[in-house]
Amino acid sequence: MANFDAAFSRKKKLENDHLPNGNQDPTMNQRAQAPNFLTETRFEEFDLPPQVRSGLGDAGFIYCTPIQAQTLPVSLAGRDVAGQAQTGTGKTAVFLVTILTRLLSLPQQMRDHPSALIVAPTRELSRQIYEEAKILSQHTDLRLTQIVGGIDYQRQAEILRHGVDVIICTPGRIIDYLKQGIFKAEGIRILVIDEADRLFDLGFTKDMRFLLRKLPHYEKRQSMIFSATLSYRVMELTYEYMNLPEFISVTPDQITVEGIDQVMFHVGREKKLSLLLGLLKREDWSRVLIFVNTKVAVDWLTQKLKGNGWPAEGITGDLPQRKRFSLMEGFKNGRIKILVATDVASRGIHVEDISHIVNYDLPQDSENYVHRIGRTARAGKSGKALSLACEEYVFHLEPLEEMLDYKIPVVWPEDDWFVEDRSKPYVSQRNARLRRSAQRKGRKQNKQKTAHRPKPEKARERSFPGAFFGFGPEPVGAEASKSSKRMEEPPKKRKRRSSPKKKRPASGESVSPSTDE
Repeated sequence: MANFDAAFSRKKKLENDHLPNGNQDPTMNQRAQAPNFLTETRFEEFDLPPQVRSGLGDAGFIYCTPIQAQTLPVSLAGRDVAGQAQTGTGKTAVFLVTILTRLLSLPQQMRDHPSALIVAPTRELSRQIYEEAKILSQHTDLRLTQIVGGIDYQRQAEILRHGVDVIICTPGRIIDYLKQGIFKAEGIRILVIDEADRLFDLGFTKDMRFLLRKLPHYEKRQSMIFSATLSYRVMELTYEYMNLPEFISVTPDQITVEGIDQVMFHVGREKKLSLLLGLLKREDWSRVLIFVNTKVAVDWLTQKLKGNGWPAEGITGDLPQRKRFSLMEGFKNGRIKILVATDVASRGIHVEDISHIVNYDLPQDSENYVHRIGRTARAGKSGKALSLACEEYVFHLEPLEEMLDYKIPVVWPEDDWFVEDRSKPYVSQRNARLRRSAQRKGRKQNKQKTAHRPKPEKARERSFPGAFFGFGPEPVGAEASKSSKRMEEPPKKRKRRSSPKKKRPASGESVSPSTDE
């Protein structure tokens, strides 16, 4: 959820129109006009608990966005919703306000088990939802938790055992707890699936169907699905596991275009880096998000940008969880100015004031283009999306423009736009990182094998039936050499044990009988 404080201030100034231009914040000129983004509907018009109203006030939410104004009347009435809206338009607040309002109306004794489940495709997106939920629920007694992979397994299990009200999760880890009986699903009264199409793209189709089958029947819970695009797979899910949902769509194409200046550059693959370096020098940017199609490309481009003096960092799905959160936090607070990412990370990046999006590689899936450029022009701001079409990925341009139903404007770069690459030859840090991880894993396994290795038993000489009479099989190898040595050695004479001689008593001595005590 973007922060709309400045947009609200802009709307108030437009309504009052009594302040001189010289006293206005210069950042207001970068905003789109308020009526195109915010509606006249206020949150105070809905029947919300006082705790939720206080949380909305802390977040600065006064006016509703279109998706909020259209969805809240339906969701607060307890009906199922399938909402389609572009990322950054406020759909997160829709289901959070609905969940908090519904749970606060339940008696305390009915909240023994988790009551609300929010499923997101990536750890970053679940983290973003969790942070926003903490702000909106800080005046309530509801217990929130985030259940994702990459975080201490036992610690999260203990949190679930002690009891929570709202779970924000990714599919893999919560299904693991469900199979072990740590997560009790029978108390779920509200289910939210955010970015549903992305869940399918990442291969969570079977996981989601398994999870939905384990939840209470759709007639006993409220279900909400939100996504930037509602594909046929998502629609099929709504018909199977939802109770006749209300479909709400907020013209995604219009929202995508407004405020975003899209430009396409046709350039050879070997010239893409030089053009990118030139664009970074020519453009007036404050924060840049660059998308590539592979993890290897993230490492390569990040190293090249650093080698040319640009403060860039790369984020991929296989980075340790702490490292990923640290990079996201650095990009959010402005410490990191240039971030190189794949599409997996794009859904978890909810950062304001991203001035430029660069599609260094055209997306192979046309829908990802909408998600990528949706990172800029958030909360009514303006932004710029630059795309580089090379001979490797230009074949994805035609289906992309068919989906958009318009041609992306093409700009042909001049010769002086290309800047020479002055970085050192690329050295794969990914291979080194994976090699170090494999070595650490190998050493750990060796220690475990050594610790649990059983002590070697002494070899026993095998005996065969009939060996005493000379009918056993002929010995082989070491046994044959031992048997030959035994045959060569002369037999040893057995010594007879001599019994101790009894001393005869001397003359005059009497012999007393021995008694056993």
